[in-house]
Amino acid sequence: MDRKVGRQRFRGRCSQVKEEICNAISFTAFRTLKWQQKMGNQAPSGDFEWVYTEQPHTDRRKQILAKYPEIKSLMTPDPHLKWIVSMMVLFQFLSCYLVKDLSWGWLVFWAYALGGCVNHSLTLAIHDISHNVAFGNKNAKWNRWFAVFANLPIGMPYSASFKKYHIDHHRYLGGDGLDVDVPTEFEGRFFCTPVRKTVWLFLQPLFYVLRPLYVNPKPITQMELVNAVIQLGYDLLIYYAWGLKPVFYMLAGSMLGMGLHPFSGHFIAEHYMFLKGYETYSYYGPLNCLTFNVGYHMEHHDFPSIPGSKLPQVKKMAPEFYDNLPQHSSWVRVLWDFVFCDSIGPFSRVKRVCKLVKEQ
Repeated sequence: MDRKVGRQRFRGRCSQVKEEICNAISFTAFRTLKWQQKMGNQAPSGDFEWVYTEQPHTDRRKQILAKYPEIKSLMTPDPHLKWIVSMMVLFQFLSCYLVKDLSWGWLVFWAYALGGCVNHSLTLAIHDISHNVAFGNKNAKWNRWFAVFANLPIGMPYSASFKKYHIDHHRYLGGDGLDVDVPTEFEGRFFCTPVRKTVWLFLQPLFYVLRPLYVNPKPITQMELVNAVIQLGYDLLIYYAWGLKPVFYMLAGSMLGMGLHPFSGHFIAEHYMFLKGYETYSYYGPLNCLTFNVGYHMEHHDFPSIPGSKLPQVKKMAPEFYDNLPQHSSWVRVLWDFVFCDSIGPFSRVKRVCKLVKEQ
């Protein structure tokens, strides 16, 4: 009898632990979790979270600068960024030479474990450069060309197209038909089970390439053509010098590193609505050291012109604007929660109808 009661208690405890894991969803603040449970927060399973307000970061920026105008002193180029990125590009160039004689099994391993980390980090460097923080706004063209240089180890043209669409992501956050960072309705409806969501995470680079062509197609720019020609030339140079395996290392590193990879947790962590009423989240963990502080995402959207290296100073200068917000403690945990919690999926995004801003 006692043994039977013990088994029942054990099973009950296992069910309770499973429920607690899904409810925790990687937030660190206990009171935030309690508030979430009180609100009965469930991300919409059949549609996005439609709101009828402007994106919050414009008003936040005004409020923060009104109280802490000294934050403007951080809106300067990062003098170290160009040297760090140059060393990363050189490192990947040397890596191409070192992997040319590896077996295919080891090549895939190093493409994921090393190339995936470096190439993903380079995409985030390009993200920083797209805000003109390498050479400043007065030298915008230098930033564009340097982004093309940073693009080389990624293996596919990326930097010019990213710049074109990333402006809209900041200007029209969650904007219907404008912000291509938001999944399509098809993605939300189809990738709704743990297995399908895992596949969706693995194929995330493909969706980031194809989604803009469907959601918000734009004419190809001259810089995109230049980016493609230079990238193709670099890939051919690597191929003729050392063969197919180094080219595979670059491309596989980019695809695997931006797919189901610890670094890729930031894609989900940044804007997926883990808590109703909040559409941008920060992560303050150690992986920021390898990803140009992209985890400081609330700070970044508040002040896009501040380099990633200086975003921690924003949080220190205006702590009351950030310390009490929900935040993520682990990108790996974010991926786990995204896959296994029914309340989270591609539909867990805020969407709004935005008025187009007239170009100057």
